Order: sequence, then C-alpha cells, then structure tokens
Amino acid sequence: MKMMQEFKKFALKGNMIDLAVGVIIGGAFNGIVSSLVNDIIMPVLSLFTGKLDFANWFVALDGNTYKTLTEAQEAGVATLNYGNFISGIINFVIMAFVVFMLVKGINKLKEKEEAPALAAPTTKKCPYCKSDIPLEATRCPHCTSALEEE
Repeated sequence: MKMMQEFKKFALKGNMIDLAVGVIIGGAFNGIVSSLVNDIIMPVLSLFTGKLDFANWFVALDGNTYKTLTEAQEAGVATLNYGNFISGIINFVIMAFVVFMLVKGINKLKEKEEAPALAAPTTKKCPYCKSDIPLEATRCPHCTSALEEE
C-alpha cells in the first residue's frame, strides 16, 4: 500500500505531468515534421536530383534484384532499407533545426522580459589579504587588519 502512495505522489508531481505533455506534443510535432519532409521537401528535392526516391533505396538480402521495396516485401524477402534511414536522418536534422529556432526565439523573448536589476554589493575586498568582508566591517576578520573608512 505504501508503494502505491509513493507512486501516486511521484506520478502527480508537476514535473511528471509537464513531461507527459511534452512527450505528447513531441509526438504530434514528429508527425508534422515527417509530413513536411515526405510531402514537401522530398518532392522538391527530387526535382533537383532527378526523381530521387529514398523509399526505394534498399538491399535485398536474398541476393536477387527487385525494382521496388514493395515488390521485395511482397516476395517475403528481408531487406536493408537504408533509404528509409536516410529519410529519418533528414527528418531528424529538420526537427533539430526547428527546435533550435523555437528555443532561440523563446530565449530572445525571455531576455527582453527578464532584465535583472543588479543588486547592490554587500561585501568588499580587504586591501591586505584580499578576502571578502562585509561593507560595514572596520576590521578584517581574516587578517585582523584595521580598515580605513572609505
């Protein structure tokens, strides 16, 4: 019973809920970026590369040659789909760039909002031993030197 109470306390912490929301939004964001790559960027890229289709870049492990990945899969052949891997790398790079731009924009907004005022100093350096001492001190607690009034 105690373990269930501890689990409930852990699961309902604010950080845990924030993490869950982040994972859900990240999954949705992944779908958007995948669509961006597969439906917009890859077709444009194929115009410049002569109808390049990464989906059909594969190696059939049975030694035979197949025109498309679908044809190989219908034949029940194991394949190394390195074209899908390249597409995944492109997805990752684009997603990382988009996240970088979002974080950069958020940080810029935070800088404008948070202009921290500098706090007045509460210590000074002892001119003899260079230790930090309170501003009101008349004698250094470290080297016991008498301090001159400023």
